[in-house]
Amino acid sequence: MSSPAAFFITAVLGLACLAPSSPAPAVGMDAPARRTELPAPDTGRVEQFTLHDSSYGRERKVWVYTPPGYNPRRDSPYPLVVAFDGAEYQDDMPLPSILDSLLASGAAPAFIGVLIDDSGGAERIADLGNAAKMPEFLGRQLIPWLRRSWNVTHDPHRTIITGSSAGGLGAAYVAFMLPGIFGNVHSQSGAFWRGPEASNDAPWEWLTAQFSKSGRKDIRIWMEVGSGEDHPTLGGRGPNFLAANRRLRDALKKKGYDLTYFEVPGGNHAPRWWRPRLPVGIAGLSGGWSRP
Repeated sequence: MSSPAAFFITAVLGLACLAPSSPAPAVGMDAPARRTELPAPDTGRVEQFTLHDSSYGRERKVWVYTPPGYNPRRDSPYPLVVAFDGAEYQDDMPLPSILDSLLASGAAPAFIGVLIDDSGGAERIADLGNAAKMPEFLGRQLIPWLRRSWNVTHDPHRTIITGSSAGGLGAAYVAFMLPGIFGNVHSQSGAFWRGPEASNDAPWEWLTAQFSKSGRKDIRIWMEVGSGEDHPTLGGRGPNFLAANRRLRDALKKKGYDLTYFEVPGGNHAPRWWRPRLPVGIAGLSGGWSRP
């Protein structure tokens, strides 16, 4: 079985590595083909914590990833990536392994990662659907707690917030509300058709309207959506999913945002389409950052 590093470096970053299941090419006329496996990367550490979320009035699990060789006294604080749907981002979307692999390949710096549990169903949408309590929780509670306990950056330009589906919407919304903390957004199949405060009713595409009528904020945005997500929402009652992403793209361009937008050919609304693009977005957003 290939290591996470071999998979992500080969499939995503395009470096020369031959997967074990691939046929070996000939080397010269008679020389036998040779296979080279990249070594597995050193692995970071993931710790689980339970915080009392005073904004939502409930207990919330969070997981904190620290990279291999983490140094709490390093002169340069570590950049930060925050992900919603924290349980999924350890399994179907293995963010800790991805960060290990990006670091091992030199494609991204060593990050501290925070994975936030958002449960499911209505409770999840209440977290991620343009909900004012989420930036309140992050800005007043989670980020100050993190900064007290880990050697993590205070620089929004070295901080990424990411998520998929409602999490992609939540990432963009939180950065819109807290640009002094979150300066980079990675949204995958963001549910930008939604109204305010987890609403399934009009006014649709509420966040797009907020971006359109507000001054440009100092955030960089990386958006991805599948070409196969060209369908209406809410059983035909709501806006077209893909079209809502395109309208946000157009609004951001008009405002002059630093925007990367990509439609994944054949992509649909599922982790199998998001997973290989997650390291691409992180590497793309952090590619120009200085490294100690």
